[in-house]
Amino acid sequence: MEREEAEKRVLDAAEELFYGQGIRAVGMDAIRSASAVPLKRLYQLFPSKDCLVEAYLRRRDARWLGDLAQYVETSSESPAQRILAVFDWLFRWFGEPDFRGCGFINSFGELGATSPAVADIAKAHKQSFRQYVADLVAAAEAPSWLADHLVLLAEGAMTTAAIHGSPEPARQAKDAARTLLQTARAATDIPA
Repeated sequence: MEREEAEKRVLDAAEELFYGQGIRAVGMDAIRSASAVPLKRLYQLFPSKDCLVEAYLRRRDARWLGDLAQYVETSSESPAQRILAVFDWLFRWFGEPDFRGCGFINSFGELGATSPAVADIAKAHKQSFRQYVADLVAAAEAPSWLADHLVLLAEGAMTTAAIHGSPEPARQAKDAARTLLQTARAATDIPA
């Protein structure tokens, strides 16, 4: 088995198990079984569970932000509509059968106090998301304060959707985002 294939299989298994069951609940033997990669090979690729957790989170970060950006860019034409499309994407994500909330909030809750690396990756992910939203706000020529408000709406929707098992918080957050956009438009004459 080639290194890239083995690494992909291990990371796929780690993502499914860590996200689905929690990082602490899943041992390396479960990753070995789910990936069908021998334990010796697994440890050659990831010398410790900490290394595997960090790789899982980094890959999840890139995939999550990439999927969001692709959806937003292809689903909306105007800059203001792109902002609202973030919440449409969240609605789709929240409706997936394996949705368990934000993997970064979950990992920070589990390990943030004991793993500076996990805490740093979670914080970097949240900062990247905030920057993405800030870029959308800037493209819409909206006031910069709007980005922080929109991010709080999205983050709150993520947590609420996970707790209640419903995608509806994304729609509610979108309604609130629309109101914020209208307020910003009225204050600064933003194009619709």
